[in-house]
Amino acid sequence: MPLPYLQDLRHCAGHDLDGPLAHTRPALQRLKAAKGKGEYAFLDQPDRTDDLAAIEAAAARLRKFGAIVLLGTGGSSLGARTLAALVDGGAGFWPKGTPRLVVAENVDPFGFGKMLDTLDPADTGLLAVSKSGGTGETLAQMHAILPWLEKAGPLSARACAITEPTDNALSRLAGRHAIPILEHPPTLGGRYSVLSIVGLLPAAILGLDIRALRAGAAMARDAALDDPATSLPAHGAALAAALVHKGKRTTVLCPYVDALAPFGQWFAQLWAESLGKGGEGTTPIRALGTVDQHSQLQLWLDGPADKLITIVARDSRDAGPRFAADMLADGALDWLAGRTMGDLLDVSWRATAETLARHGRPVRILTIRTLDETTLGALLMHFMLETVIAADLFGVEPYHQPAVEDGKKLARAYMKGMGAKADNG
Repeated sequence: MPLPYLQDLRHCAGHDLDGPLAHTRPALQRLKAAKGKGEYAFLDQPDRTDDLAAIEAAAARLRKFGAIVLLGTGGSSLGARTLAALVDGGAGFWPKGTPRLVVAENVDPFGFGKMLDTLDPADTGLLAVSKSGGTGETLAQMHAILPWLEKAGPLSARACAITEPTDNALSRLAGRHAIPILEHPPTLGGRYSVLSIVGLLPAAILGLDIRALRAGAAMARDAALDDPATSLPAHGAALAAALVHKGKRTTVLCPYVDALAPFGQWFAQLWAESLGKGGEGTTPIRALGTVDQHSQLQLWLDGPADKLITIVARDSRDAGPRFAADMLADGALDWLAGRTMGDLLDVSWRATAETLARHGRPVRILTIRTLDETTLGALLMHFMLETVIAADLFGVEPYHQPAVEDGKKLARAYMKGMGAKADNG
């Protein structure tokens, strides 16, 4: 069965990929050998069925509410946002009868307060996610929202927590309130968890086909691990490595699909936290076409030549409203007459790619026929594999983020200092 996406590197033809591509072989061999053995947990999520009953039971319990508040940050929320965009188009257009997913990632008290002001506790369910169970922001949000939610009845009927099976702050808090706890796979890092219960429970609540998500991911994984010559993620990783040697340390992901805007956020965390170590890595930039043709394109064309631009495009020709023929009466608009909005989107990304190429900017194009669960599952697996393979080429370990811990420790110290000042008047 063919993959639901294609990768076009024609606009990168001037960059020799043979050397970096050959060096992807050890990573592909390791990944292939590890599949099914639990060594790289993200590889095995597409084949899991043992967790589906628990996911579907929890989804059925929470689906009866009009809104679901998801407490989590980083890998605990970005995957869910990405999957939810299949339902709301990435812009909050929730279909009638589908619960509204409200993702609370930050601890801005003003935004958090406005969120609660717009919700009815009697019609709100809660999902709290923290792999370690010790994420300070998520625990603070949990303590803030539980008294508000408890006014509507027992939390056991309207809340759920996902954390690893250890004695941790989230599991203890959930236990005190009789909130059901579901297991976060212990060996699966948050930014690689989208195809686990972390992403699939919110997806199931929203009515998405979680089996198709995993099937698409399995298809992309299996097609990628055999041979560097045919592995699309290996080509993407080799391109990133080749361009680093030419001073191109910025990677732009620009989908021309509104529903893939959250995908850009998910990718940025995956790429940045996995590769940014020991002076290595490239900086991800999120963009969205056609919006960023009017805000970032000038920089890409005429600014520093330090970027790889990846365009993700969907077949949109002849789709959407058709423009009236009387536009021919206005010379400024006659080029639109008789065409559709989808035609305009199609020529926009094609023209952008061609213009970038003419300016000597490397452009990769990923095209999809349609955007559904199978396609999105395949894209998610593609970029997880591309990231892990790139990490091997850069010589970094892709599963941890040790530098982040410094900021967490300092924030706790600052909080303790604030408490001491308050106690002393």
